[in-house]
Amino acid sequence: MAVYVYAITPAGHPLGLDGVTGVGEPPEPLRVVTEGDLAAVVSDAPENLRAKRRDVLAHQTVLQELLGQGGVLPLRFGALAPHDQAVCDALRDRADNYRERLTALDGCAEFHLKASCEEDVLLSDVLRESEDARRMNEEIRSGRGGQDLKISLGELVAAEITARREALASGVTEALSPLARELRVSEAAGDDFISTSFLVEQARQNAFLEREAELVGAYGEDFDFRLHGPLPPYSFV
Repeated sequence: MAVYVYAITPAGHPLGLDGVTGVGEPPEPLRVVTEGDLAAVVSDAPENLRAKRRDVLAHQTVLQELLGQGGVLPLRFGALAPHDQAVCDALRDRADNYRERLTALDGCAEFHLKASCEEDVLLSDVLRESEDARRMNEEIRSGRGGQDLKISLGELVAAEITARREALASGVTEALSPLARELRVSEAAGDDFISTSFLVEQARQNAFLEREAELVGAYGEDFDFRLHGPLPPYSFV
């Protein structure tokens, strides 16, 4: 039977999982596969596994329990191995890599931040602050500007909005990064100007949350900040 793998930990991790069960219906019991100074938390993998709500929550619960007790390398939902020996082989063959990451992540959790500002707000800022954009817009509205001027204005506005989003992302990152051990930047989508994960030590998490709250207040109601965490440090494995 295939093996479902939840996480990799040091062999000395407390691994206190009493009362916690794994994926599947009925839920599969958890067990630990050990190789040297590393361990993996696994269970039998149910047939036709899908990302159903119950199974995703079971996966997350296992990781949260482990994270609260010690260092953990979380695997994303759906990681499978053909059997326990394959898990042991992976622990042995990549032991140096796993040890390095466990040391880097020890005592840390991930906080993922997204923040957005509607394009109309940024557009208003551009027209208010850019003399060139304001002049071209007035010419177009008065009927003096042709298609070429409309294209030029569109290109100018797009460049200015991009520059503003980059500046906003840089400002937020600069404010929060001193409180993080590492960070991982993802491509922002839609109206978001930042999508970044921060690896934060437990001793600094309250300070990180306070700093983020200060940013929310400073940027105002035109900005939407969405902070998720503490999470298992998926982005840093």
